[in-house]
Amino acid sequence: PSMAILPHVGVYGSQATSATDQNIEQYKRFFHLMLDGGVYLPPSPVEAFFLSSAHTDEDIDQTIALAERSLAAVAS
Repeated sequence: PSMAILPHVGVYGSQATSATDQNIEQYKRFFHLMLDGGVYLPPSPVEAFFLSSAHTDEDIDQTIALAERSLAAVAS
């Protein structure tokens, strides 16, 4: 099934509270660190991330490494 139908079957509704309890300031910092590193993420912490067949193994490895560094920076 398409992810677009999930809200209509009640799956998303149970997560609505946790979605609004996100630390927006931490996500902003993470978002900008990733963007500065060349990875554009969804501007909202409640939006989905997508991979495509256009992403190479190297792209994915670089993104994971950048995410690890960015998360460590946000956590400190």
